[in-house]
Formats: sequence, structure tokens, C-alpha cells
Amino acid sequence: MKIKLLFVLFVIMNLVVLYILINNNADTKKNQLVLAYLPNVSHILPIIGTSINIFSNHMNDIEIKTKLFESGPQVIESLFSKSIDVAYVGPSPSINGFITSDKYGIKIISNAASGGISFISHPESNISSISDLAEKRIAVQQIGNTQDISLRTYLHENELKPVEKGGSVYILNISNSDVYTLFSKNEIDAAWVSEPWATMLIQDLHGVRLLQEHDLWPEKKFSSVLLIARADYSYNNESSIQNLINSNMETINWINAHPNKTKLIFDEFLYDFMGHSLTSEIISTSLSNILISMDDLNSSIYVFAERAYELGYLGRQKYDLTGIFYWDLGIASVMIR
Repeated sequence: MKIKLLFVLFVIMNLVVLYILINNNADTKKNQLVLAYLPNVSHILPIIGTSINIFSNHMNDIEIKTKLFESGPQVIESLFSKSIDVAYVGPSPSINGFITSDKYGIKIISNAASGGISFISHPESNISSISDLAEKRIAVQQIGNTQDISLRTYLHENELKPVEKGGSVYILNISNSDVYTLFSKNEIDAAWVSEPWATMLIQDLHGVRLLQEHDLWPEKKFSSVLLIARADYSYNNESSIQNLINSNMETINWINAHPNKTKLIFDEFLYDFMGHSLTSEIISTSLSNILISMDDLNSSIYVFAERAYELGYLGRQKYDLTGIFYWDLGIASVMIR
């Protein structure tokens, strides 16, 4: 009897310990927010907001962990795997993620930046206008990302096609670091890139800025960086989402009030991330080409979606963006998967 009683007590104690561990892990996860962004100037908002503790001050007892990614599609994959909760990312990956998840994977919380993307030609490419692009090699980041869609749309609007579509323009989908390397070797003729890479191509390698993408948009504004969240996280953590929005606004105000300190913090961030930094001139010029703003630029989201659809990136069936925005009540929270 004593042996049986001891065995029962042993089992009970182990169950109690297991229960405590599970609940402690649940509490830890509940009190933690994993935030993702890209290490470039366009994502200066989360870089500054987390560096000077504006985000952590607003999030109260919730611990913020940050993860860095090279591209938007990688961010979306991590959202789907639930390894991150919220992220700063471009419009096109956000749209594609929303649609491929049957409209229940992500929510757009707010805008974070406008502009910051340019079309740069190599000094020896003999490109001075759109008419000179035939037979040229143009680099852009990952296929299907925001810059890729903008470049292909720009070509289409000027009656040009990529080689794989029977046209004469060679499009190379490569990383920004590879763009820089090939540009330095004169192995590409132009690049459609975000900051600070655009300014680096100009100041380091004598590239020529043919245009800034905002020149192609009404009022020279379009959403280039969004704050998005996993849909289930956004519905289950409404106070945290509101605190993030408040963090965004306070960070924007701080950046506008402290331009020199903003440059220094970004410089330190790059040094910690890459082991080296950029010149003060490159950082200043890059920041001047970006509007850090939470302005309502939702109309540009619909434009990007239509462009992606026309390019065949959203499948053959007509898409539906109903419910993509966090404040849109068109999708009930009970439908979240």
C-alpha cells in the first residue's frame, strides 16, 4: 500500500510540475511580442522606436524581441509559422500573404513610411530615359516584392517587356548586396532599389538617379512600409496593437524633432548589424528621400494589388482585399484560423 501511495504521489507531483511549466511557458509567450523588420533606412521607425525604448515603454510588462530579415516574403513566412507576431514590411508581400492565407493570415495595422525607392542607372549604361532600356540588364530584389512589381509595371506602362515575356529587357531578381556588387563591376545597367542602397549606388559608384518612384504616384505619396500583424495575434491582443500604434506616433514625432540623433542611432544600428556603417552624407540623403508617416495611404495598397494581379502574382481568380485592414470589420474574428 505504501509503495502504491508513493507512486500515486509521485505521479501527482509530476503532473503538478508539468502544469506549472506549461502555464509558465504560456505566460512567458503571452507576455512577449516578437517584432520583425528589415535593416534599411525605410524601416527607421522600428529601429529608432526600439533603440530608445519608446516601444518598450508603451508595451508595459510585455517584453519585445526583435528579428531582422532580408526580404518581405521571408517575413510573411515567419508570420505564418508564428515565429513572429508583428512586422514592418512592404505592401506587396502583405497583400500576397493576406490572399494566400484565404484572407485570414494577416492584418494591416497602419502605414509606416512612404517613398524611399529609386531607379538608378550605371554611369556607363548610356541610359537617360525609358526609351534606352531595351536590351539592358536591370536588377531588382526578390521576385514579387514591392520593388519588383513597381519595376515591371513601369516597363509595361512604357510598352516594354522582360525577356521571359517575349520582350527585350533583362530583369535580374537578386539581393541588394548583390546589386551593389554587380553594379560596381559594370555587370548590370540599372537597378530599382530602396534606400540606402539607391544613394549608395550614386555616392559610392557614381550611379545616376533616373527617377524616384514617388514621382509616379499622386501627390508623390505611396505606402512603402506597413505595420502588419498576424490576424490571430491582433484579435487576441487589442491593447498591444493600440500600444504599437501609439509607439509609432511617438517615434515619428521623436524622429522629426531629433534628425541628428536619428542619424547617429541608425549609424550605430548599422555598425552593430554589419560591423561597419555608412557615411553621414549617405544616411542624410537616404532619410531625406523617405517620408516617415502614418498617413492613410490605403489607396496605394489597392493599386499594388491590382498591379500584382495583372502581373500574374495573385493567381488567376480575381482577388478580394475585404478585411485586410485591422479596423475593417468585414471579417469576423471567429473566422481566424
